[in-house]
Amino acid sequence: MSRIPEHIVDQIIQTARIEEVIGEFVQLKRAGSNLKGLSPFTSEKTPSFVVSPAKQIYKCFSTSKGGNVVSFLMEKEHFSYPEALRWLADKYNIELPKEEELSAEQLAAANEKDSLFIINEFAKNHFMETLHETDEGKSIGLSYFIERGFHADIITKFQLGYCKNTGTDLTKAAINKGFKFEYLDKVGLSKEKDGRQFDFFKGRVIFPIHSISGRVLGFGGRTLLSDKKVAKYFNSPESPVYNKSEILYGLYFAKGEIVKKDECLLCEGYTDVISMHQAGIQHAVSSSGTSLTREQIRLVSRYTKNITILYDGDAAGIKASFRGIDLILEEGLNVKVVLFPEGEDPDSFAKKSTTDELNEFLESHRQDFISFKAGLLLKGTENDPLQKAKLIKDIVYSISLIPDSITRTIFAKQIASSYQLTEEMIIQEVTKHRAGKFAEEVDEPWVKDAIISKPISPKVNIQEVPQDEALVEKELIRLMLKFGNKEVLLDPNGDKIPVSVNELVIQELNSDDLSFKHSVCYDIFGEIADGVAEGILYTYKYFLKSSKPEILQLTTQLIGFEDELSPKWASQYRIYTKQEDSDLLGTVLYAIYNFKQYKITEHIKSLRIQMASETLSEQEQLELLAEQMAYEKIKQTFSEKLGRIIIK
Repeated sequence: MSRIPEHIVDQIIQTARIEEVIGEFVQLKRAGSNLKGLSPFTSEKTPSFVVSPAKQIYKCFSTSKGGNVVSFLMEKEHFSYPEALRWLADKYNIELPKEEELSAEQLAAANEKDSLFIINEFAKNHFMETLHETDEGKSIGLSYFIERGFHADIITKFQLGYCKNTGTDLTKAAINKGFKFEYLDKVGLSKEKDGRQFDFFKGRVIFPIHSISGRVLGFGGRTLLSDKKVAKYFNSPESPVYNKSEILYGLYFAKGEIVKKDECLLCEGYTDVISMHQAGIQHAVSSSGTSLTREQIRLVSRYTKNITILYDGDAAGIKASFRGIDLILEEGLNVKVVLFPEGEDPDSFAKKSTTDELNEFLESHRQDFISFKAGLLLKGTENDPLQKAKLIKDIVYSISLIPDSITRTIFAKQIASSYQLTEEMIIQEVTKHRAGKFAEEVDEPWVKDAIISKPISPKVNIQEVPQDEALVEKELIRLMLKFGNKEVLLDPNGDKIPVSVNELVIQELNSDDLSFKHSVCYDIFGEIADGVAEGILYTYKYFLKSSKPEILQLTTQLIGFEDELSPKWASQYRIYTKQEDSDLLGTVLYAIYNFKQYKITEHIKSLRIQMASETLSEQEQLELLAEQMAYEKIKQTFSEKLGRIIIK
């Protein structure tokens, strides 16, 4: 492979804009002078991936990866350094010196993955050439695409092709070019049986499957025979470069429009996607006829949180896909559904509609998935109470998967209203499902019963504490339970000193002689402090084994259902739990200062009540006023600290 001159390397790096390049892989949103999004290197729900347009660098705080635009492509797409440069040169129309063709020796020297990518690229070009430049390709393959209503430009855009029916056309061409049969077999292009080598896709029209950056990962092949014994579609087998559970067909062509529309349309097959794009609806992708996977959903979530699923009228097929839809809900994405008229699918409907007509249909027929599922499942169960109850439970299970508590509550109200059930009953069922899931996660099956048990008996002596104060105290306990054994670095006088979260909270509260009024918080804090004194850092797992029901119940509430807590946490106290572990020290300090500020505020209120007493002497009133002013200054100090943490 020819070497790229240094001056052109400089030109490529200076021309390329990291925010534009990464924007093709990750949905980025403005965060001050930087851009932020979900990491493309790992699964996460809280954005920790930061791009600096000013410095032209990126940093992934989840994986500690970072660098410039070239290193990003090398990391994300497994490009070599020259391949990353060539990809950028192609994107920004920078002309490169003519590259020598790869010899068999050079190919053998390349690593296996690079070899497989090169073979797939060769096969794609061979299939396209066969489609457009051979008699068999034009009379069979091209005529099929034309009969399906695909225009020449869309056939070229999606790089559609054809594999001759001779059985050895591609295999012979690739071996003559110097490619190893071993690699052809590994990517599923060629097979061997009884000593005979043959084309895997012989006699089929070809749909190349691309990575996000446009590299060919594998192929889909459709037979043109009407024999029902022959599988209609073949896909490339799993290989070092192709994992079907992590790929969405058409995403390479759709990603820009998905970001622009803030929505992804999910179809079933290849032709659905192609027809939608031809009709001007270019944010459509497909799971290639396979069951939707968590990895595919997370891939979409990097570009948008909104998925609209396009269904034809096949009720059985729709019901079979519900497990995949539950995965979408569980990942926190918003799901809408569009059902096409009976006998129609996205492919057929798009071909006979203008762009405006198709957009209007999609807009007017969208419905939320829960309502759609309810309508579909409950149809025909009006006179069968037991079947109706079973199906309602299935719908409630889907609601329970939704991470956001407000969204869950809205759907619970909707289902309760639609089917003459009490809202409390639906919420109770949702809680059971979520409790069971949490019990599995902590590997403590009995915790489920503790979560959904009746409220603590009035016989248990729990001090009545104002709700606002209880929230502030519970937040601090929650952090100790969740992160108590994690270390943060304090920086007094420039010296980095590691200290556990539990030690930090205990030290801060003891320094001001502060304690908890909520009796269960008081007990938990006491046990944590005793543990620290003995060199043990207790977390929630210790308290999940408590014999005290009130401690067990509060622990499961705080750790199992963080998003169930009062909306006042965010609206009134600005306590946010989503990004807490990305800046753990800031999170803990904020909770401590919030705790102290609340205590000070309550003390100031008590001083004002005392000063209102007519029995006080003037001297006593002045002393109380002086004390109030002193506490007002302390309160201001904590307000400033809280503000700095928020800004940070």
